[in-house]
Parts: sequence; C-alpha cells; structure tokens
Amino acid sequence: MLPQLKPQPQQAPRELAFSHLHTGERLRVTYFDAGSYVDDALAAVNRLLRDFRSGEVGTIDPRLLDVLHALALGSGTRAPFEVISGYRCRATNEALRRRSDGVASTSLHMSGQAIDIRLADVPLATLRNKALALRAGGVGYYPASDFVHVDTGRVRAW
Repeated sequence: MLPQLKPQPQQAPRELAFSHLHTGERLRVTYFDAGSYVDDALAAVNRLLRDFRSGEVGTIDPRLLDVLHALALGSGTRAPFEVISGYRCRATNEALRRRSDGVASTSLHMSGQAIDIRLADVPLATLRNKALALRAGGVGYYPASDFVHVDTGRVRAW
C-alpha cells in the first residue's frame, strides 16, 4: 500500500508544465480541476509522454502527475519539467535493456507509472531529496546522466 501524498486544498486546480527534451514539444496543462481529473488534459499528457522512439501512446498514471505536482510545489520551481523518458513500449524497453544494466525488465515506464525528469532551476540533488521526502514511490538518482527517476511503485531508492 502506497502512502498517500499530502492532501491538496479541496478542489484546487493542479497544473503542470513539461518540456520534452527529445521531441521539443512543450505542454502546460491543468490536469485536475473541480475535484476531478480532466480527461482532455490527461490525453494531452499521454500524447506528450508517449514513447518518442516508437510513437506509441500509453496511459500515464494520474498519481504520477500528482507526484510531479507535489515536487513542483515543494521545490518552488518556475520551470517546466524537462522530460527525458515517460511511457515506454515493451520493444523500446527491451532495446534499452540490451544496452544498459540499469533498465528493469518490468520497468514501470511500460505501465505509465514512471518518468525521468529534471528541472532547470532546481539542483538535481534537491529534486531527488524532495522526491524522497514525498515517500510516494520509487526514486532513482542519476547525476552522471542528469536526471531523477520517479515512479508510483513501492517506496524505494537507488
């Protein structure tokens, strides 16, 4: 059972901004409003966070968006999340596994529960520490590659 994120003010809109480093696409979206997730906004996020190698669009876990929203609030960022990797289809994940030991065969990227990110105005170690403090899922720290992995799986860190 995952710990619940700190409750947001009742019915408060939740907005996120993204800049995809591989496609050049940008998105600013209110994904939660009037007490529920916004279907059109979730579809736009799914499209932006698609597997950029294959073009396949997956379904991003709305809880992952809530984690990102909490990270944005907690870090005080004014920058969009720079996306390295969002959803991955199985074929892409397998190709990446053949090239790197660090790619899990059951990666949560394949179920839309993971994202690799950074923020231009927040030091990477600070972003990692803020993600760890949420205790909302897994947090991977990759300073040599300049990103933090966050997911909505079990709480763990590497």
